[in-house]
Amino acid sequence: MKHNFLVIAALLMAGLMTACHKDDPVETAKKEQVAILEQYVNHTIAPTYSNLAAYSEQLVTDLQTLRAERTQANVNRACETFLNARAWWEKSEAFLFGAASDFGIDPHIDSWPLDVDAFNTMMTNTAQIEAMDAEDGDEYAGDKLGNSLLGFHGIEYILFSNGSPKSADEISDLQMIYAVAVAGDLRNRCFQLEVSWLGKSAPKSHRDKVEDLELNYTVNGGDYSYGTNLMKAGTLGSTYPSSVSGLMAIVDGCRTIADEVGTSKIGKPYNGEDPNYIESPYSHKSIEDFYNNILSIENAYMGGIDGERNEDVSLHGYLKEHNGELDVRVLSAIALAKSKIQAMPAPFVQNYSNAANGEASEACQQLDEVLSEVDNWLRTEN
Repeated sequence: MKHNFLVIAALLMAGLMTACHKDDPVETAKKEQVAILEQYVNHTIAPTYSNLAAYSEQLVTDLQTLRAERTQANVNRACETFLNARAWWEKSEAFLFGAASDFGIDPHIDSWPLDVDAFNTMMTNTAQIEAMDAEDGDEYAGDKLGNSLLGFHGIEYILFSNGSPKSADEISDLQMIYAVAVAGDLRNRCFQLEVSWLGKSAPKSHRDKVEDLELNYTVNGGDYSYGTNLMKAGTLGSTYPSSVSGLMAIVDGCRTIADEVGTSKIGKPYNGEDPNYIESPYSHKSIEDFYNNILSIENAYMGGIDGERNEDVSLHGYLKEHNGELDVRVLSAIALAKSKIQAMPAPFVQNYSNAANGEASEACQQLDEVLSEVDNWLRTEN
């Protein structure tokens, strides 16, 4: 009898161990996926938005200094800060899902082309100039001007001409009032992005500003920041039903910008659909914008921005282990898109119909297609 009991106990133990063993691959995959999401939030999104917020804040200071003292050195300094802020924004476009989309921040700060006719009319409107010149001019600009007069490209129009910083004497007092107000609104929205994703990890002064402006910064008005929401994918309270759905969100973000660069940013001017649809025409930095958009994809896929990257906890590392052939094709597609964009003749605004642009457009579309395969593989294999 005792012998039979021991046999039964041994069989039960073996069954439990077998069941645990069967569950191990699933649990291991989930842990890998969660680690990728945490690396992505903390080392791709967080530093990108923190740098964007810091440079946008510095831009306001530089423009205020330029308004007070109109020197060429001050113009050049403001231009340099603008381009740094611009670069970090473009390197964020693989993750426009979330706060940038939910709160309309993307079109608010990055619509183009600038409505020059509306700008000229605004410059003759004394009431609008006075409102922008008030202490809360940044709030007035954000609430009243409309997307076609806001954001990066309005400031770019004031600071740059034909690819170079304007001469200090080319910028009027009225234009400076406008630039400072619009830069203030740009800063506010960049703070909103940072606080939305980082939550309490964002600088207190930035959080306080967002609170003062009564800007939304949590998921569906709840307790979760966008970063927490993604890192908790698959747990109660997150809008992501599973950890793999979080990974798919990363891939979808990459796909969206790959398609936009290929079919719209490059494609619309190149194909003749809209020759005026040219990003950054005054600074002549269109090609840099496109390249930084692909870098945003690379950062998302490879596990972090330069200096914070960990490929072991990245989509790249995950595919390398589980679907090496597809990973190789993603890496090749990213490299091809980067090289084809670098081969485009500059400035884009003067060379948009060049055949090299067609090759760059096609390479971006090919990147979108291979990322679509990643999306499908994640859906079916996990």
